[in-house]
Amino acid sequence: METKRDSFASRWGFILACIGSAVGMGNIWLFPARVSGYGGGAFIIAYLIFVVLIGSTGVIGEMSFGRMARSGPIDAFGKATETKGSKKVGQALGVIPTLGSLALAIGYSVVMGWILKYAFSALTGTLLKPETVDEFTGVFGTMAGAFGNNIWQSIALALTLVILVFGIGSGIEKANKIMMPLFFFLFVGLGIYIAFQPGAVDGYKYIFTVDTKALLDPHTWIYALGQAFFSLSVAGNGTLIYGSYLSEKEDIPKSAKNVAFFDTLAAMLAALVIIPAMATAGSTLNQGGPMLMFVFLPNLFKSMPGGSVIAIVFFIAVTFAGLTSLINLYESPIATLQERFKMKRLPACAIVCGAGLAISLCIQHIVSDWMDVISIYICPLGAGLAGIMFFWVLGKKVCEKEIAKGREKSVPALIIPLAKYVFCPVCVLVLIAGALLGGIG
Repeated sequence: METKRDSFASRWGFILACIGSAVGMGNIWLFPARVSGYGGGAFIIAYLIFVVLIGSTGVIGEMSFGRMARSGPIDAFGKATETKGSKKVGQALGVIPTLGSLALAIGYSVVMGWILKYAFSALTGTLLKPETVDEFTGVFGTMAGAFGNNIWQSIALALTLVILVFGIGSGIEKANKIMMPLFFFLFVGLGIYIAFQPGAVDGYKYIFTVDTKALLDPHTWIYALGQAFFSLSVAGNGTLIYGSYLSEKEDIPKSAKNVAFFDTLAAMLAALVIIPAMATAGSTLNQGGPMLMFVFLPNLFKSMPGGSVIAIVFFIAVTFAGLTSLINLYESPIATLQERFKMKRLPACAIVCGAGLAISLCIQHIVSDWMDVISIYICPLGAGLAGIMFFWVLGKKVCEKEIAKGREKSVPALIIPLAKYVFCPVCVLVLIAGALLGGIG
């Protein structure tokens, strides 16, 4: 007898959860750096093209695949291949995105510990005490070293565990309904404040001026592709598992469009805050990664009017974005334990989060390399496998039937051909480009 699955209580609860899974560090510290480093408006044009492509294929495919299978990647891949007599092969392949989700969650747990500590330091007024960039770097280095942030990492995992234990409707959905609107509200407030600072207009000019040379540079398009790919959280796990909790009355293409729109809005908000802020200080944003958020931005906030308040608002908003992503990443392995071993929610959450805490405490000093390996190889591989399973193995008739559920209109004719002949090859391109260029996620 099949156990009744938990589900989202409302359409917007599901959409906000998907937005929460997509809005994360890639939007906040990487997107502004990519915009600045690859020609401003030129990068944005390329990025928007890829967002439309991936949002209208990969996101729709993973949501529909999850809803059809009512399971995580392992059982979903198994169901896709069972008619071919290869169910066990499919299940084995489904382990890849499941472990990828757990591995990303472990790396993200380290970063969430950093974020929580900085948010607390901002609230207590100690964050901006260092006087120079070197001093800010020293503070971050001490915290980010091996075993340098155990307490805050543990708190981050405890918060995540509490939300996850309550399940989909009572935990994940309610948390995202609170945290995502607050994230957007706080970032809009920051954007308005920055707009009135001297020199901010130079930042806006850079963002919206198209550099023709950059537009013709292949690197701009490759990095824009990688940014869109990982920003939309298409990796064969998180979006698929959220889709498995979705009602058949939900119009998936419409939901995918909303997710892509709000994820892009979050990225643009981050750019509209960070690049003009750097312009007010006469700086050029030319790198992403942890140093941007934990060294250069605090140093910048220190020099701005009301900098201590800006720092509080910024790191609280980032906390919301980070937690919603972390919740999504841990959900896939938790659901897998529940499905494969018939476990109850609490022990499944405890085992996965406990393992996540133990491993994350051990990888603090190598977390950047850890995240690079997962994002370069495992994520695009998982997304490509999910795309192949849904659009190629299941076939056109099944895909059309699943995507059409909940829709009053017919399925747009271009979705399936685009997914099969463009999106799936794009996953391979991301994998190859990531390996050649040393990381694009």
